[in-house]
Amino acid sequence: MGLTARIRTRDGWAVSHAVVTVADMTGAQVLRAEADAEGAVRDATPMEPGAYTVIVTAVGYAPAASSVIVTAGGRAEVGTVTLARQGGTELPPPGPWTVDPVHSSVAAVAQHLGISSVHGRFAEFSGSIEIAPDDVTKSRVEAVIRAASVDTGNGMRDGHLKSPDFLDVERFPEITFRSTGLTASGSDRWTVHGELGMHGVVRPVDLDLAYLGTGPDPWGGTRAAFRATTELHREDFAMNYNQVLQAGIAAVGTTLKVELDIQAVQGESLPAA
Repeated sequence: MGLTARIRTRDGWAVSHAVVTVADMTGAQVLRAEADAEGAVRDATPMEPGAYTVIVTAVGYAPAASSVIVTAGGRAEVGTVTLARQGGTELPPPGPWTVDPVHSSVAAVAQHLGISSVHGRFAEFSGSIEIAPDDVTKSRVEAVIRAASVDTGNGMRDGHLKSPDFLDVERFPEITFRSTGLTASGSDRWTVHGELGMHGVVRPVDLDLAYLGTGPDPWGGTRAAFRATTELHREDFAMNYNQVLQAGIAAVGTTLKVELDIQAVQGESLPAA
């Protein structure tokens, strides 16, 4: 007998301060209950069978309303109610964040022979994020990638990519990115403006950033997740090597699609292993 519900954010985290109000078809309130620390609502107050309206509210979130049927046994199972952050997505807490390379990836895709794609990644990189406290557009991102850590799953190809034809890792061991500003492009999407340094050339580059959410990790820390994409052109970074086959098709495409999946840990350093 009674009401049960689970209150969650869009990212799946509990909303522990949510309030659930149940009204009958005349609009009269028949029940009011608060979610516990796990976002769960369990209330044994008996209700007459029939249709009711359930309204879920929480400070900082847009209200959510739905209908529920109380069965002959007096049970009302609302299920999971998802609340949206009012005024946009709840952003990570301000302050320093450190990219966790173990749970992140830096990948790139290039066209090969005009008919397929070559997928590669960089195995060694580090990064830091500073979330501005008052104006998130003033937040900063810096990252360093070791160029020699490129890995496409083929040793001969990787050796060529490290050579002066491409990355020239002996002369330019690091690929760097420093943000210069952020522009909102949606409630949870941003354009990160920055400067990318690669192969001895620094160029402005924009990242299309999706914020995926923030929450606790099993080690007692707080993590934020992001996904970012961009396209780069090799010739912009003085990598002009281009073997053309007899059919007039370039062996390696000149456009790179870059895909970043990032987890960052709150704080100026990673937790001890």
